[in-house]
Amino acid sequence: MDLKILLTVFTTIFIAELGDKTQLATFLYAADKEVNKLTVFVGASLALIAASALGVLAGGAISLYVNERHLRYVAGIGFIGVGLWTITRA
Repeated sequence: MDLKILLTVFTTIFIAELGDKTQLATFLYAADKEVNKLTVFVGASLALIAASALGVLAGGAISLYVNERHLRYVAGIGFIGVGLWTITRA
């Protein structure tokens, strides 16, 4: 296992997830006094694992047919597009 890649992925995803709708939904579930906090944690963790697994599987499959460089361009343009959309909606 490449520790540098692991730390890069962890840091990027951790920062991206801070304050997003997934974290806010988890916050709201955990705020309910009737709900077991461990159950909320396990449910949210399993959902993030499943979503990440889909991302890894899709990325691996697409990389068989599309050049990595082109994927990076598309991802970069996508991130810029989301950023511009967010700015214009503010």
